[in-house]
Amino acid sequence: MSLESHVHDDEFIRPPQSHALADRVLVVEDDIAVQRVLRRLFEVEGFVVETHFDGRAGLDSFHVNPPSATILDLRLPTLSGQHLCQEMKNAAPSIPVIILSASSEISDKVLLLDMGADDYVTKPFSPRELVARLRVALRRERPVKARQVAFDGIVVDFEKVEVTRNGSSVVLTAHEFNTLRLLIENPDRIITRAELLKEVCGLDDGYAPTRTIDNHIMKLRHKLENDPSCPTHFRTVHNVGYRFDL
Repeated sequence: MSLESHVHDDEFIRPPQSHALADRVLVVEDDIAVQRVLRRLFEVEGFVVETHFDGRAGLDSFHVNPPSATILDLRLPTLSGQHLCQEMKNAAPSIPVIILSASSEISDKVLLLDMGADDYVTKPFSPRELVARLRVALRRERPVKARQVAFDGIVVDFEKVEVTRNGSSVVLTAHEFNTLRLLIENPDRIITRAELLKEVCGLDDGYAPTRTIDNHIMKLRHKLENDPSCPTHFRTVHNVGYRFDL
């Protein structure tokens, strides 16, 4: 199948961009040609891209290592895009899901949008429009970050890099504060130990023990949780990583 049947003749080549904290896009698409186009399109725009051909693999990847956003085809082997959309939005409502489909039926669009899909793009698609829609979805889910966040008597001031608890200063190391920031800025999203190691410590999990992150979380619990043995904010997701709940 030719690429032209899926992609408008629309200029999208630009010099690769470098982003220290690039967003990761999960693409679940069973057409190899379209998958290659999407990978190329998003990578030159500075995104990290993970691709899967079938629905089950895509859903498993989503649960193990949640992406910044997901692009879903509707017709997939093993599990349909409709099923994936529903499962993904139930698990992580804040992660944008964009449907990419050859169907232009209004009923299909309405059904998916009612399920929680953030956007619906019909094939053939304009690369520039798809990227623009992705960026809009990401911005919509990421309102301007607050200078301060408060919960349970704790105030985190990102601008001053200060934390207080019931009016008293809480001393955190740089890595503890950066761990706290990453968790707070991604509420309800499961963040893997590997992601925490990379974003907080600048280390690949192949070069540092994941216990490093576990220690940071343990110290945050002792400093900020009412009952560190039964945390309500810094939650463990077994065999995956951690999640912050307000």
